[in-house]
Amino acid sequence: MQVKQFRYGEDNLGYLIYGKKYAAVLDGGAVQEILFFLHENNLELRYVLNTHMHPDHTMGNKKLLEATSAEQLEISDLIERWSFKLEGNEIRVYHTPGHTNDSIIYYFNYILLSGDTLLVGKVGRCFTGNTEIFLRSIKLLLTLPLETVVYGGHDYVREYMATAKLIEPDNPHIDKFLEKYNPHHVVSTINEELKINPTLRFNDKKMISILRDKGLPHNSELDCWRSLLSLTQGG
Repeated sequence: MQVKQFRYGEDNLGYLIYGKKYAAVLDGGAVQEILFFLHENNLELRYVLNTHMHPDHTMGNKKLLEATSAEQLEISDLIERWSFKLEGNEIRVYHTPGHTNDSIIYYFNYILLSGDTLLVGKVGRCFTGNTEIFLRSIKLLLTLPLETVVYGGHDYVREYMATAKLIEPDNPHIDKFLEKYNPHHVVSTINEELKINPTLRFNDKKMISILRDKGLPHNSELDCWRSLLSLTQGG
């Protein structure tokens, strides 16, 4: 199984999961580019999927369903099913509330399609307001292997790395990551995220020291998480 990334709008990222004959589209806003790729590679679209139901992620659903014989797999059904299969390959689905209540992620073959739950360089905004449940979702992602490839729902890499550098100016991993950043293929790994993404370092001794020096709450894991969200998301 392979993954093709499609950029659309200002910074949205959608994906095609595909094998030899069949494909599934995830947050497919780049409708024409996706249809062209399907045609050029003789692929049949089987499923239309989303990571959550924000309009910028669902805007391509109707046109893709009209242009193909694909079936839409609803988020609520996927949460109950935990997985689906494409060409006999299991793609796991995990419910990760926090950014929204209906947020889900997809995982297979050391590939994580994380929507707006985890972006490259930062977690998504906590629109639910429930930072505790969001932390549980993020901790679930951190149980995945370090080599897991991370594909998020937006490209805010330069903005997020600028924020990370303000928080931790002496972090050498940030500049190294920016040197290889490619806006045409926005990707990281769990291992890289643990080095460059301040919002994932709620148990890191150096980050806890930074929070203490800033006079921010840091006495518990949840304190640190909330403080890091306040630093990176402005509240």
